[in-house]
Amino acid sequence: MAPRLPGRTTTIVVMGVSGAGKSTVASKLAARLDRPLVEGDSLHPPSNIAKMSQGIPLDDDDRLPWLKAIAARIDAARRAGQPIIVTCSALKRSYRATLGDGHDDVGFVYLKGSKNLIAGRLAARKGHFMPPGLLDSQFAALQEPADDEPSIVIAIDAAPEDIVASIVEKFALAPRPL
Repeated sequence: MAPRLPGRTTTIVVMGVSGAGKSTVASKLAARLDRPLVEGDSLHPPSNIAKMSQGIPLDDDDRLPWLKAIAARIDAARRAGQPIIVTCSALKRSYRATLGDGHDDVGFVYLKGSKNLIAGRLAARKGHFMPPGLLDSQFAALQEPADDEPSIVIAIDAAPEDIVASIVEKFALAPRPL
């Protein structure tokens, strides 16, 4: 089934578990489309970062203020007429509903990969507050986007530039001239 995408996608949320490549893909997508990037991790309250740094998984109550902060950034961009790219794990359908906040201009790109591939990436990553030990909790919480959600699924085993090209094509977005 073809993805149901908003007719006027002004916000693209690049989602997936930690280590899927959200920041890498989103930064390249933002550059390609000449859109600002909102790095969702930068909006975590200090208490969330402290928990994750200690290897404690976040629960829904922990995530709600963070999701609302991201949704507020999306809403501010919408009011300003500024299309944006956002990174957020958006692991559950309810989280994606919070981010979309009933608007039809938010689309999701789910970066999908195997646990083994992502675990290898996390093991090689340095200086991030999310320890590799929390990957299982992320996969346990993950609800992949359903056919009725404004989303596309992209396998993460391609080069980031190819992933970006696929996103641009699938969302039928006009890239910035090279």
